[in-house]
Amino acid sequence: MTEPHKTLSHSLIEDVQAFFLGTALCALGLVFLAHLGLIMGQTAGLAVLLSYVTGWPIGLLFFAVNLPFYALAWLRLGPRFTIKTAIAVAMTSIWVELFPTQIAFEHLNPALGALLAGAVTGLGLMVLFRHGASLGGIGVLGLWLQDRVGLQAGWVQLGFDIALFAAALFVLPLPLVGWSLLGAVVVNVMIGVNHRQDRYIGR
Repeated sequence: MTEPHKTLSHSLIEDVQAFFLGTALCALGLVFLAHLGLIMGQTAGLAVLLSYVTGWPIGLLFFAVNLPFYALAWLRLGPRFTIKTAIAVAMTSIWVELFPTQIAFEHLNPALGALLAGAVTGLGLMVLFRHGASLGGIGVLGLWLQDRVGLQAGWVQLGFDIALFAAALFVLPLPLVGWSLLGAVVVNVMIGVNHRQDRYIGR
């Protein structure tokens, strides 16, 4: 009989490097999408869509739309997870405003941009998930449902994304919504396939 799997806590240095990497990757995904006029899934996508409608900064809106979900995170997932998530959201909001001043694209194909945005965002989210944090919002709800009933976090987020992209049809041209949906599918499939409790447990 094999020994039970033992989880090890991450050190402070490991958490710090993971937070810088995870939030930077997620922000980079948003930079790809914003350059193309696309949207992201989940609360990040809601923030981007609202920025197109209102003209307000994406970083500010992303931070604001996540505020209501912290109560759920605190009650259901604990203060440690909530604090880590709040830090991750704040860092991502800062990167989203900083990166466009340092990164510019002469040409970016929409299909490739959507795929790259989905890939780097999926990687960034998995890094944060495995260090006991998320980017708030639907990610918090998805992780709570995964912990409680075993429903994959990626599939919960995909359901929200479907509703979000339906709303986006009233704001963006159909081709842009289509490319945005491609990126969101990549994000959620990556998380749904790779972020599993039977393969990696621990925060």
